[in-house]
Amino acid sequence: MQWSYPILRVGDTEIRIHLTFLLLLAWIGIAYFQEGGTSAAIEGVGFTAAVFACVVLHELGHAAAARRYGIRTPKIKLLPIGGVAELERLPEKPLEEVVVALAGPMVNVVIAALLIVVIGATAGIDALTSMDNPRVALVARVAAVNIWLVLFNLIPPFPMDGGRVLRALLATRYNRLRATEIAGIVGQFAAFAFGFIGLVVGNVLLIFVAIFVYLAATAETQAAGLEAAARAVNVRDVMISRFESLPAIATLDEAAQALLRTTQHEFPIVDRGGRLRGVLTREGLVAGLQQRGGEAPLVEAMAANIPVIRDHEKLIKALKPLKSGAVPAVGVVDAKGRLVGYVITENIGELMLLRSAAAS
Repeated sequence: MQWSYPILRVGDTEIRIHLTFLLLLAWIGIAYFQEGGTSAAIEGVGFTAAVFACVVLHELGHAAAARRYGIRTPKIKLLPIGGVAELERLPEKPLEEVVVALAGPMVNVVIAALLIVVIGATAGIDALTSMDNPRVALVARVAAVNIWLVLFNLIPPFPMDGGRVLRALLATRYNRLRATEIAGIVGQFAAFAFGFIGLVVGNVLLIFVAIFVYLAATAETQAAGLEAAARAVNVRDVMISRFESLPAIATLDEAAQALLRTTQHEFPIVDRGGRLRGVLTREGLVAGLQQRGGEAPLVEAMAANIPVIRDHEKLIKALKPLKSGAVPAVGVVDAKGRLVGYVITENIGELMLLRSAAAS
């Protein structure tokens, strides 16, 4: 099941909304309706939508700053606890990461300033402490939300914006992996603190934030470790080199027979010169059999435009297309362009598993 759906595109960035966010809107609408009827429900959902519009602008701030350094942001995902800008890669230099990290909160500073100075909203104590109180003006509450977004995002738990600034500062003294590990530990400790406070005061949202921060800090640390390993390892040392390929003239029935007699879940498709034409996955084979029948050429069901790299290159060059999920494999070729192996996501997972075992 697909859990997020595109709702808008800004430049080359697709904004997607997670299904659970729609459930949040429904829950807010029902809760407000029970308290004050239809008008209250509309006001509650409208306020929530305004808050998340500010969150989208916050994430677009990150994307705009990243674009200055040649980094694309293919997706921004809206979740019940906030937004996530999925950059295609992280900034290489500490100063660049600081700029990208602070760009989001600066957008909220600008929004709050515009609402307070231009529109005349009053973000007083009532607005800052009672953002769910409908008796406080909507514009004042939105201004207060932006102030809180600035303060909350600048605390140092990684991978929040303040945590990314912390990692960038640490990277001026340590290598990138070590800086990420330290920032990740800070983030995990902060997550436990958030969770404890949330349990004590009965704040469910804070508990969800704690879970998100812990999982995100762990994932970012693992991703940094993976990139460091991929930069140090040659692809020939990780690639699948013993495999059965299929000729481009084969049929889906012949591919099905190969699936049964081997342990492979994907089959490189090569021409007579041994050059990669595409990859037929198990899922593609099943779909092809259902839609076209066994006599159909397998090239009609294969994934084409598979990227290839030379066998002497580092694994990091294969990591990017695999992480994006756009391709099922990356081919590895020799000097004459002939396929000598391929890399799939499982290879990289096994590499990290072995490295973790060797380090323990």
